[in-house]
Amino acid sequence: MGKKVKFILLYFGIVPLVVSFGELAILMEFDHILLASLPVLIIFGCLAGFLASKKLLKQANLKDYLILVLVLVPLAYTAVLWAVFMLISSGFYGGDAWLYYSIFHLAFAPIYFMAILLGEGRLFLWAPLAYEFSFVLGVLFVVLKRRSRPAFNKKQLLSVVLVFVLAMGTGAAVQWHRSQTVLPSYGFKYGGGYSSTDLYTYDVNNPDNILPKLKTASTFTIKNPSEMPILDGAEAAFPVYSAFANAAYENIEKVYQEYGEVVTFTNTIYAYERLLTGDVDIYFGAEPSKQQQQMAKEAGKELVMTPIGKEAFVFFVNPDNKIDSLAVSEIKDIYSGKTKNWSRFGGKNEKIIAFQRPENSGSQTLLEKIMGDTPIMKPLKEDVPEGMGGIIEQVADYRNYDNSIGFSFRFFATGMKANTDIKLLAINGIEPTPENIASGKYPFTASLYAITVKDNKKMRTIQPFLEWMQGPQGQELVEEIGYIKVGKE
Repeated sequence: MGKKVKFILLYFGIVPLVVSFGELAILMEFDHILLASLPVLIIFGCLAGFLASKKLLKQANLKDYLILVLVLVPLAYTAVLWAVFMLISSGFYGGDAWLYYSIFHLAFAPIYFMAILLGEGRLFLWAPLAYEFSFVLGVLFVVLKRRSRPAFNKKQLLSVVLVFVLAMGTGAAVQWHRSQTVLPSYGFKYGGGYSSTDLYTYDVNNPDNILPKLKTASTFTIKNPSEMPILDGAEAAFPVYSAFANAAYENIEKVYQEYGEVVTFTNTIYAYERLLTGDVDIYFGAEPSKQQQQMAKEAGKELVMTPIGKEAFVFFVNPDNKIDSLAVSEIKDIYSGKTKNWSRFGGKNEKIIAFQRPENSGSQTLLEKIMGDTPIMKPLKEDVPEGMGGIIEQVADYRNYDNSIGFSFRFFATGMKANTDIKLLAINGIEPTPENIASGKYPFTASLYAITVKDNKKMRTIQPFLEWMQGPQGQELVEEIGYIKVGKE
């Protein structure tokens, strides 16, 4: 028994550990570490299997070692270990549980370290399998060249193979289940990772920005940079508050150079937190979620919400989808998970892929308002590489599959991030047209707010600024951007 343990420790412990450490330098030079690491493991696995078999043959004790079973035991161990941790983590490679997996599979720990660092969770399975399968191939090459075949216990061999197959099947089942709710990863490209849209075209510091300009000189201006409210908000609101600052902040380009940013963007969730901490003076977006309102209460902050525009909250599908309109009750059925197939509404016999937005985002808050007391099903998720931080899990952004449905603000879907390959749905038979939004006929009409904290030290300039936003010039900019005026009938 001692010799068998030494055999496994040497060829499935020490050798792969040395190879793993050697691979660290190689992996540092490649972007795709999965493709870079596997060939090395395969080569050394085959070589180790070949040399181990030759050594045993010389010792004439191949039969005693039950070599065909021994070389399969590590494969079974890897499969069982992977299946257990797939169940523990629900298939999410970014979970802390995989650190413990590395401890139980110490021989490949250096490679797992790189997998965590660079966000390549697939190496947790494929790195050991590449080496162990290759080891088996090296053994088989030597064994098959012999005229006499070694004897082995068929029951033991069958048991090991059965364990391997069942474990791999279990892990694969977890992965398949996750594939139904977890989509291929991709992250935000713009705004330091906060934005899915290139906002530079609306940046006040961009000399070629496409922000609308007032037809006459602004009736309200702020000359002193220290009195200029710092603005932040939702992605869809960025063009609006950029246009406000561009019109009302005097010499804003010079302000950027000498005093820093006064128009910032960190998206809804972070911008709202910055409002409560005092880093931002005015937040632009939809009404805050219940959780955000509770945050304000706990921080002892009183919010002041000033409506500056109207907007439609729209649902959209692929143009090939036969569905043109949904009732409010049908939207609730979809996002509660009650209705899962388009055929229920007269469409194709296809599963509905219903996308959501992150919790506390403006659009997700409006979905929650629409759903009322009806629970919302768990959102689709995706694994996203986060640079040096490894893998994170986040709500999946919209993908324009034939059977998908998503939601956003009308301006964002048709203006900022215009997509000709989506179709806006009517709700209760009413289209989200400017006329229907202005009159309130469209069911999902929302307000765009400028939200401030009461007793802000800059209130002397904030208050007249808010009044100007609601006045003729502010509303002129709101309408030219693509929103609906607050007072438009």
